[in-house]
Parts: sequence; structure tokens; C-alpha cells
Amino acid sequence: MTDPVTLGIIALVALVLLIAIRIPIAYSMILVGGVGIALVNGPQLLLSQLKTLAYGQFSIYDLSVVPMFILMGELAIVAGLSQALFRGANAWLGWMRGGTAMAAIAGCAGFGAVCGSSLATASTMGKVALPELRRYNYDGSLATGALAAGGVLGILIPPSVVLIVYAVIVEANIVTMFAAALIPGILAVILFILTIAIVVLIKPDAGPPGGAATRADFVQATLGLIPVMVIFGIVLGGIYAGYFNPTPAAAVGVFLVAIYALARGELRLSTMTEALKNTARTSGMIYLILLGAELMKIFMSRIGLPQQAASWIAESGMAPMLVMMLLLLALILLGCLMDSLSMILLVIPFFWPMLVEINGGAMATAETSAYGMSTDDLKVWFGILALIVVELGLITPPVGMNVFIISALARDIPMIETFKGVLPFFVTELIRVGLLLLFPALTLWLPSVIGG
Repeated sequence: MTDPVTLGIIALVALVLLIAIRIPIAYSMILVGGVGIALVNGPQLLLSQLKTLAYGQFSIYDLSVVPMFILMGELAIVAGLSQALFRGANAWLGWMRGGTAMAAIAGCAGFGAVCGSSLATASTMGKVALPELRRYNYDGSLATGALAAGGVLGILIPPSVVLIVYAVIVEANIVTMFAAALIPGILAVILFILTIAIVVLIKPDAGPPGGAATRADFVQATLGLIPVMVIFGIVLGGIYAGYFNPTPAAAVGVFLVAIYALARGELRLSTMTEALKNTARTSGMIYLILLGAELMKIFMSRIGLPQQAASWIAESGMAPMLVMMLLLLALILLGCLMDSLSMILLVIPFFWPMLVEINGGAMATAETSAYGMSTDDLKVWFGILALIVVELGLITPPVGMNVFIISALARDIPMIETFKGVLPFFVTELIRVGLLLLFPALTLWLPSVIGG
């Protein structure tokens, strides 16, 4: 009989190899997790688990919010919210040197708040903002780099589907996670805009100022922001104020975005049907990955690999903060190879139990824990950090999916130039991660206020 820890390592290697040969991650996780459980505890236990596991996973009430927010994002694309956001931001910022790129960042943040997907944010905002950046002769690396980097804002600024899935995995409160993401998300927008300001200060020709909007255009563009602000305010404000929990909030958001699309004449039977189909495809993929992740979680817990890893780390004498930094580095590297949702579902079920053990157990308090915080606070703090560094993989070589998306839209700009363009934003993100590591209150303060 193979040693359980050795079996766990073999399983992880097999999983990575299956993903590397382009087997869908859901099927890879189901195969490895299922075979692992059968080898350790026999096929009878696996069959017993499969009998109730799918229903148990898919009937979790908190997961009902996922398809609703996905549909909200699909309808936001149909409604043309990206154009309204960019025009409004450009009316305020476009007159400055680098202002159109700053407006693209602001537009990405606003659209990400409605869409909740980094890849969709990069693609949609790229189509909207790239022609304007070309019109004002922006340097190719700054234009494409800003759009690729702006896309990463989609995952963190609430409401975020990946954030919801993380909350379900570690059994965190979704409202708490949304509150925790708000300040780090706003911080990212500010730091990205400052990054553009520094780039154009060093290289003024990289981001020429755009023309100032006329008074009529400025008023019209600003008024175009109101529907987005109203939708965002009602959905998130209602959640934070306690008027409704995330699932009804998502339903309200879908209704409001649909009304907005209908008022603009964009919501037709064909566009609504396509939005529903896309929602069904994405939701089905997420739910299937969740099933695979649960099988992997059961397998890993039965062989005790997370506990063994935590014991090894404790015996090695590594400082808890160093362990956290190494885990985040691993997430950056793995995030280069797959999308953020798959990465969270694959890694968090393994990393999180290990962190709990290092912190002092599930009942750890701020006084008794290794990280100086309770387990509940740790899951919030780690979740925000994990989501940020996983998204860094979207702008990191060799894959950098956001870079590929923007490069497909700007075929005349070499991909190496786009990677050069995202480098300042990558450094900025590392600074943000450092700030959140040094000052956990940036993540934990708002949830404590709302919770109190």
C-alpha cells in the first residue's frame, strides 16, 4: 500500500498533467479525486459519496447567487454599460495627459463591478477604449498594458462570482467577503491611475492629453453614469444595509440591468436568449468544477495531506508570514497556467486547511493564533490576497490570458509590447499585496464595521 502522503503527491502531479494536456479541469478533478477515494477507502465509499454529493453541492443556497450574477454580467454586455462607463470616465479624465488610459481603468472597475469577470471586462472594455486610445496616438504598450491590467479589476470589486465561490469553499459569509474586497478594490483603481500618471510623467509622449469635452458632451456623458451608479448602489447598498441577502440582490440587479437594456432598445429575444445560454454554460461549468473540487477535498482530507504539510511547515521553523508569502507566490505561478476560477477551486481546498492548522486550528482566536487573528478573519484576509495574486497570472508570462485577449484586439501591436506595458501595473499589484500583508486592517476594517 502506497504511503498516503506519497499517494497525495502523485495525485496532484497527475492532476497537473491532465490539465496540461487540456483535459477540462472539472473532469480532471473528478477523475483524480474519485480514483483517489476508491484507492484509499474502496469503491463502495466513492459510490456512496457520488449518490448524494452532487445534490448536496448544487443545492447550497449560497450558490444560487452565481447564475444570477453571471446573467447580470451577460445583460450588462448586451446593454452597452461599458460604453456608458468609458464615456463618462473619459469626460472627467480624458483632458489630462494619460487621461484616456485612466478613464479605461475607471471603466474597467465600473464594468467589473457589474460583470464580475476579468476576462469579460478586458475583452469588452478593450473593444470600447482601444479605438479612443488609438485616436489620441497613445503608445501601444501603455494602451494595451492598461487595458490588460484593468481587466484584473473584474474579479475583486464586488459583486464577484469568484469571490462567491471562494466564500462557499471556506464557508465564509458572502456579504463579509464583499465588504472586505471593497477597500482593496478601490485601492487598486487609485494605484493603477497613479501608475499611468507616473508612466506619462517619465515618458510624456506615451499618453497625450485628449480633447476637453464640450459642456453638452460632458453633461450627457456624466448623466450616462447615473444608471450604472444606481444599479451598483441598489445591489451592493441593499446587501450592506441588510435589506436583502446576495441572492435577492442579484435578482434585483438582473431586473434593473434588463430594464436598462430594454430602455436602450438592446434587449431583444435573440440577445436575451444568447445571454441565457451563456449563463447556463458558465454556471454548468462552475458547478461541475465545484463537484470535482469537493471530491479532491474529500480525498485530500482522508489521506491527511494538508495536515501533513502543515506539520512539516511547523517543524521546519518557517515564520507564518513567510508561509503565507510562499503560498501567494505559488498562486501567482499557477495562475499563469489556468483561469482564476479554476485556480481557486483547485488550490484553496488544499491551502486553506493547511493555513487553519498553522494558525492554531479552527477555534483559534487573535490571542492564540499564529497570524494574530481569528480563523474567521484569516479566511477573509487570505481570500482577498489569494484573489489578487491569482489574477496577477492573467497578466504574467508565459500565458497571461488578459494579454492574449487584448493582443487579439490590437494585432498591430506586438505581444511583447503589451507585456512591457503591464509590467508597471504588475509592480503596482505587488505593492498592493505588500500593503495588505502589512496592514490586514485594510481588508478587515470594513467587514468589522458592517458586522458591528
